[in-house]
Amino acid sequence: MADLPFAKGQALGNDYLVLAAADLPWTLTPERVRVLCDRHHGVGSDGVLLAILGDDRFQLRIYNPDGSEAEKSGNGLRIFAAYLHDRGLVGEEPFQVELPGDTVTMQILREEGEGAVLVRAAMGVPSFQAEAIGFLAAKGVVSEVELDLGDGLSATVHPVSMGNPHCVVRVDDLVRDDFLRRAPRLSTHSAFRAGTNVQFARVTGPGSLQAWIYERGAGETLASGSSACAVAAVAHRNGWISESEVVIEMPGGNAVVSLDDDGMVRLEGPAQIVYHGVIRSEVAASW
Repeated sequence: MADLPFAKGQALGNDYLVLAAADLPWTLTPERVRVLCDRHHGVGSDGVLLAILGDDRFQLRIYNPDGSEAEKSGNGLRIFAAYLHDRGLVGEEPFQVELPGDTVTMQILREEGEGAVLVRAAMGVPSFQAEAIGFLAAKGVVSEVELDLGDGLSATVHPVSMGNPHCVVRVDDLVRDDFLRRAPRLSTHSAFRAGTNVQFARVTGPGSLQAWIYERGAGETLASGSSACAVAAVAHRNGWISESEVVIEMPGGNAVVSLDDDGMVRLEGPAQIVYHGVIRSEVAASW
């Protein structure tokens, strides 16, 4: 068995390992994803991007650190774009990335400092249909629903799908103790068929919101691209903001979300390949 090459990238502090499917000496199982993401015994990351590269065709599968597969990740997609750019496989022209349930059109807008690139991704049209979100507590189009979280806690949630499930909670102030009590309970709440990504959001201006993120299968993260899109979509739908270009302020940095007249949500933000490395063959063989 040969050493296993990988790249490590970050987007607003959300880090992913990128592995090329052609390099794998074994099937990428949930157990192997967990050890790869382990920051003590593996390489360490917020997830794994599995790149399936063909002639002018880019396919991607995204894995959470608990081994589960994610439908979509805005930060993961941008890191993948930086990976493709780093390898000279994409330039300034738009290109498509195929996910198992969607195809995303992307573009490298420009190169930035320290090897980072600014990436735009067309993240899709948000859906507020309960069935699309996997929201079991209502039917049809959903808006504002109060959920019992147990132990005297509750949350008024705004469910939305960006191709993956999200749950936005508007707050007047972001209070850490409150976030850590309620967000984990929402992420695994029985109202969501397959769990949900959670965003606590505070309006900071007519075209800006501050958001804290608790991701399904990962826990608290510094940033999330699809979460930024979910927050902007919910805020625009409910009239919390008036601008169609929205800055989402997250602990890891800011992302810009544009809401087109046709409903398309576009995400802009930086991504960077931090380093390339190899996992020793004898270590990979033990996984």
